[in-house]
Amino acid sequence: MSELEDKYADIRPYNDDEVAASLARLINDNAFIDVIAKYNLPRFISAMPFIARTLVRSQLRKKWGKFTSVEDVQNEVAKYLDKLIKRTTSKVTFSGLDKLDPQQAYLFISNHRDIVLDPALVNWGLYQHKMKTVRIAIGDNLLQIPYITELMRLNKSFIVKRSAKAPKEMLKALTQLSSYIYDSLTAGNSIWIAQKEGRAKDGFDQTDPALLKMLQLNGRKQKKEFGEYIKELKIVPVSISYQYEPCAISKAKELYHKQQHGEYVKSEGEDIASIVEGFSSAKGHVHLAFGQPVESGCDDADELAQTIDKHIVESFYLHPGNYIAGGCKQAVIDEPDTATFEQRLALVPEELKPLVLAMYAKPFQRKTEITNKVCEQSH
Repeated sequence: MSELEDKYADIRPYNDDEVAASLARLINDNAFIDVIAKYNLPRFISAMPFIARTLVRSQLRKKWGKFTSVEDVQNEVAKYLDKLIKRTTSKVTFSGLDKLDPQQAYLFISNHRDIVLDPALVNWGLYQHKMKTVRIAIGDNLLQIPYITELMRLNKSFIVKRSAKAPKEMLKALTQLSSYIYDSLTAGNSIWIAQKEGRAKDGFDQTDPALLKMLQLNGRKQKKEFGEYIKELKIVPVSISYQYEPCAISKAKELYHKQQHGEYVKSEGEDIASIVEGFSSAKGHVHLAFGQPVESGCDDADELAQTIDKHIVESFYLHPGNYIAGGCKQAVIDEPDTATFEQRLALVPEELKPLVLAMYAKPFQRKTEITNKVCEQSH
């Protein structure tokens, strides 16, 4: 297919016929090979680039030589994710997936706590339930490094052009994105997108109406009412809750810096460090609650945002740390859970403790506001 015929060439994930060339580029990329060596080889070998690179390349050629499709790549990712889940979580649980139609494409909109793990765990749930994995929205701010772009596009990610700044350029990028999402869903491919740009670093999960207005750009082109078009998209809210907040200390550092200095500028490579930290740190029990497609409460972007938020807050699974930080004394919390949470808190620098506690308390407080009786329920 020529670029002219393929109007999404610059943002879409790779097709099957592009997999082999992308894998070859990765194998030839020294920066990528060095990262693999650093995390997989003994230090004395990875310190000798010539030997380390030769070893890693021959291993990857052997392993990847037979990959010819996106599905092959997905199956390999699933094996890696299985190991990661066993190593860094006590368990991952799901609710609501059994109520979704495996033949239907959905637009999953979730809260956002970890850059890569959130969509990876949504995919893990779908994979376990024999449903097709999602195409993942990813900001171009994460694609500063060529091998990251390759890995993301191989793994069904499409690009959100956040770097577009001029109004005309922004509208063009958002219109293309809107129609790409619609065309993907129409062709039977589910989509995952975070409820707002960037992770909720303070524990406050809130949908950005601007995201929902972007979705409607394509509906406007089709001369459809907001509510009518949104129903077509089959939006499913997803609430992701981690027992131990990924990257809690680095999120708190960013918030603290903003409080003290008014702004925070990320250093080069900081997002990549967050991805690695999110992958490697202990997460305890992770729960993902899948809702039902939004049918009502979607007549405009603000109303739809509130509807999605209500689902995410109501179905957020509260872990012991959420109760403890929220000051709920009545909840039945096991002593070992309390001890573990306190041990983790002891590792947090003193000035960041209030911010980290607030991260855990926020979902509990918001859920209490909605139900008025969260604290009375035993955990």
